[in-house]
Amino acid sequence: MLQMMLRPRWIGALIFALALAAGFAALGQWQLERAIESGKAVEAPTETVLPLIQVARPGGPLTDKAVGQLVDFTGTVIAGDDQLLQDRLNDGKSGWWVVSHVNVDAGGGRTIALAVARGWAPNEAAAKAAMTKLASQPETPERMVARILPDEQPQVPDKSDPMAMKSLGVGQLYNLWTGVDGMDVYNAYAVEQTPPAGLVKIDSPPPIQQTELNWLNVFYAAEWIIFAGFAIFLWYRLVRDAKQREDEERELAAAAADAGPVDGAGARAGKVE
Repeated sequence: MLQMMLRPRWIGALIFALALAAGFAALGQWQLERAIESGKAVEAPTETVLPLIQVARPGGPLTDKAVGQLVDFTGTVIAGDDQLLQDRLNDGKSGWWVVSHVNVDAGGGRTIALAVARGWAPNEAAAKAAMTKLASQPETPERMVARILPDEQPQVPDKSDPMAMKSLGVGQLYNLWTGVDGMDVYNAYAVEQTPPAGLVKIDSPPPIQQTELNWLNVFYAAEWIIFAGFAIFLWYRLVRDAKQREDEERELAAAAADAGPVDGAGARAGKVE
C-alpha cells in the first residue's frame, strides 16, 4: 500500500486533495468568523437608571432582565436597623458591608421594605463607626440610585459567632427589622451607588452581556470541515481501490500462468512420455 501511495500519480493526487481540503478548511474558518461577527449581543441596558417600581415587584423574584439594573427610588432609611455582613469582597479585598432597612415610597401612601447595601468598610471598627453615624441621622425621605440584585441564600451560621451574617438574605434581615409586620418586601437588595460618609462604594459592575452565535453559519462551517476530511478520505479510497485491482489482476495472471496453455481441442497440452 505504501509503495502505491509513493507513485508519482498518487502523490500528485494527494497534493490536489490537500489543496482541496485546505480550501474547504479556509471556507469553514470564514463561516465560523461570520458566525461570531454576526452574533447578536443580548441587549441589557442596565446602565440606564429606571424607576424601581418598573423593574421589580415585591414578594417575587427578579426577572433575568432586571438583574443588575440601575434603579432610583425615594426611601426612608430606618435608623437603628442597619446590619453588618462580613467577609464581603471589594476589589479583591475582604471587608464588611453595612446594610440598611429602607422603606421605599411606592405611591398612594404605600411603602415597601428594601434592603440596601450602603457601602463597604475594610474592618469591623470602621463599619460600626459608619453604622453609628447612620443611626443618628433623621428619618427623612431621600432619593437613592442603586443596582438591584437578587436575594442571596442564607448560609449556615458559624458556631463561633452564630449571629454573624455573611450573605444578604432578605428573609433573615426581615426578621431583624422593626415595624415591618404586614409590610410588603422586595425579595432582592440594592447596592447604593453613592455611599454615605465613612464607607467605600461597593464594587458592583454591570452584568456581562451575552452573545448569541449565528448557528446557521456554525452549521456551514462544520460542513466545510467535513468536506475537507472527505477530500483526504476520497484520495485514500482511490489508492486502496487501485491497489486492490492490481492485486486481483496479479492473482489472475498468476493463476493463468499456473494453468498452462490450452490446445485447439480444448485439452491441456502436457508433456509426452
